Amino acid sequence: MTGADRAVRVSLDVTAVPVRPVGAGHYTLELATALGRRDDLDLRLLARRDDGRRWADRVPGVEVVPVAPVARPVRLAWEQGALPRLLRRLGVGVHHGPHYTMPERSAVPMVVTVHDLSFFVEPAWHERSKVLLFRRAITTAARRAAVVVCPSHTTAAELARWCRVEAEVVVAHHGVATDRFVPDEESPGSDRDVLERLMPGLASRPFLCFVGTLEPRKAVPELVAAFDRIAGAHPEALLVLAGGDGWGTAAVEAAVARARHGDRVVRTGYVDDVAVPALLRGAVAVTYPARYEGFGLPALEALACGARLVTTSGTVMEEVAGDAARLVPPGDVRALADALDAELRGGDPDREAARERGLGLARAHTWDASAARHVHAYRLAAART
Repeated sequence: MTGADRAVRVSLDVTAVPVRPVGAGHYTLELATALGRRDDLDLRLLARRDDGRRWADRVPGVEVVPVAPVARPVRLAWEQGALPRLLRRLGVGVHHGPHYTMPERSAVPMVVTVHDLSFFVEPAWHERSKVLLFRRAITTAARRAAVVVCPSHTTAAELARWCRVEAEVVVAHHGVATDRFVPDEESPGSDRDVLERLMPGLASRPFLCFVGTLEPRKAVPELVAAFDRIAGAHPEALLVLAGGDGWGTAAVEAAVARARHGDRVVRTGYVDDVAVPALLRGAVAVTYPARYEGFGLPALEALACGARLVTTSGTVMEEVAGDAARLVPPGDVRALADALDAELRGGDPDREAARERGLGLARAHTWDASAARHVHAYRLAAART
């Protein structure tokens, strides 16, 4: 390879991905896998000391450097102090921090992913310590990174609204894991088996489904209230909340306790990779009423499974899903209840056409396409040296 086609040596920081990844963790996993398939990139994965084997198995053939401390506070200090020396030793041409942060003093050009601006838009959605940390990290990245990657045009516009942006900005949409999120079950009856393991009898009941961590911006208490308004008219219907506990769990529990039909709200906890597509395919409709997201990957995954989707207008989910989804204003419990009622009643003549539009949108969002946009960002960063 010569000139613009020469492989750039890139280090990707995978130290923040937990054993049970969600959100940005899934993004980093899928991005690393897609980048590892490319032959125009010399990739290094920087992992925690206890996590090298997972990454070696996930991205075979790519060098994994398991050197980062395990504890998060120590790891953040390591990023600022020891990481720049490691990058020099590895001969890295570009370093990518996929979760807001970067070493502030390094001669190596930095690419930083800013997933959303919720720490500025509505700090009450987060713990105060995280607000302080990530506001500073985002402000620093906007000024000092060579390139900032945003997952949507909505997020890119908000970055410019809240920060002084001196970095180049590249929009790289997320992709869908096409080996998992598909409209057809793996084999006849396999989805039913998965659903029955989650809850006996679930496969034979009509249910609405939410997938995601329980945190304030996801508006799950409002979803519980909306379901409660229409549950009496649909006595067999369930609301399934599939996701691990987050900072908003207490508010969800309080909403369920207040609901007249709270006994028909099913909490599954964290759901593994096999079960999520089965839930999406089995639901009468998937509902993702988040007030705010940087991209809204769960909405796109629902469309990839051929599911009906109810989500929020005026948000990035509308940018992603468009006319393939039923849109309601964020925070409007009555409108959300009406939409859920309409889905449970069925009979929408546009249902099949909307399903096909959703499948088409999902096919256009691949992780390989996302990886190509990231490589473009790496080349822009390398050219700024």
